[in-house]
Amino acid sequence: MKEDKVNILIVEDEAIVAMDLAASLTKEGYTIAGIADNAEDAETLFTNNTPDIVLVDINLIGNTDGIRLVEKLINIRETPVIYLTALNDAETVQRMKLTRPSAYLTKPYNIQNVHIAIELALSNFAMMHKKGANAGAAQAVNLHAVKDAETDSEKEQILQLNDYIFIKQNYRFIKVVLADIMYAEADNNYVHLVTTERKYTVRMSLQQLEEKINYSQFVRVHRSYLVNMTNISNFTDSELQAGKFTIPIGRNYRDAFIRQFNFR
Repeated sequence: MKEDKVNILIVEDEAIVAMDLAASLTKEGYTIAGIADNAEDAETLFTNNTPDIVLVDINLIGNTDGIRLVEKLINIRETPVIYLTALNDAETVQRMKLTRPSAYLTKPYNIQNVHIAIELALSNFAMMHKKGANAGAAQAVNLHAVKDAETDSEKEQILQLNDYIFIKQNYRFIKVVLADIMYAEADNNYVHLVTTERKYTVRMSLQQLEEKINYSQFVRVHRSYLVNMTNISNFTDSELQAGKFTIPIGRNYRDAFIRQFNFR
């Protein structure tokens, strides 16, 4: 079962700042894909390590600054970006906007702001993909008011990016591959997402989960259950087996469940 911490690439020309940031993020439960102080090394790390998010300073060692670096990186693979900068002049801000960052932090910053920015960046990036690139093009957030940012970030419990989701647990996002989820179970105002090894709980209804996640293999088989069709090993008229889990099939959902199979 694939479960990973959010993987972050740090691009920062000041070594002490970069090391301190990496240590703080590791303590917060993130992993560090690498640290670079120039565009060339950053591009290599980005290509070889597939980070989930990039924190990049605008001032870098060498002739390529952070904004030009981001232009290269997003052409390789679309990834949420957070700018770290002491520059806030109109020209710089306009250049940043053209690369569609998910958030940016004005120096000096603290780890709480960085943590919130990461959540907002993941959220903005997921929303941009859900609604289309143009809808998210100008969504970058500058974090000055920490309380307001915390309020916004608390709204998101699950974020989807391609074939995996980020599930918010204990104030941080955990990455889980959709194919590894066995089933989802409603429990009053909560939903339990169950893998072979762990159970994650989020505050939302089962219907909200269905609307939130775009994954064709999730099928409603009971008013309280969604099941991952790829993990079903056998079934009867009244229940199915997904790995070690036995899940009931509701009478009102039986026909729709059977239609999922392509009988010939």
